[in-house]
Amino acid sequence: MVKIFIGNLASNSSPEELRALFEKYGKVTECDIVKNFGFVHMSSLSEAEEAIRNLNQHLLNGWRINVELSKGRPKSSTKLHVGNLGEGVTNEILRGKFEEFGSVVECDVVKDFAFVHMERMEDAMEAINKMDNTAFKGELLGGEELVSLLDCVLLLYTSS
Repeated sequence: MVKIFIGNLASNSSPEELRALFEKYGKVTECDIVKNFGFVHMSSLSEAEEAIRNLNQHLLNGWRINVELSKGRPKSSTKLHVGNLGEGVTNEILRGKFEEFGSVVECDVVKDFAFVHMERMEDAMEAINKMDNTAFKGELLGGEELVSLLDCVLLLYTSS
């Protein structure tokens, strides 16, 4: 079984719609939606990879969904809430910015905010100290520049 994360779902999206979308690429064993993100479990890695390739940034109910393999986190990580994301900020752009401070375990963009899970609390604290209430410019394809983070790190959570 392979677990796939689906982010940026419209509020009117249903598990049945997700299931129908993913079943085009293989057997779906489970499908759940929680607020504006969801998880789909598929039978094989090759089917999951094909679904991800074809459905990432797919337009569903007027929203471009983010589709990627679900990444497990280590038992202990530090979770940061990142707010006021600019339009066009992707998981890759955000992950790259936070990796300047240390190992990023997981990065999930949800609309105009995100959650970044960092392996070490010390690295998360450095990211907060350097990036809170700041902005950075992300280089987008085509050379457009975008101010993508403002009031960046608002909340810090720890889990163990």
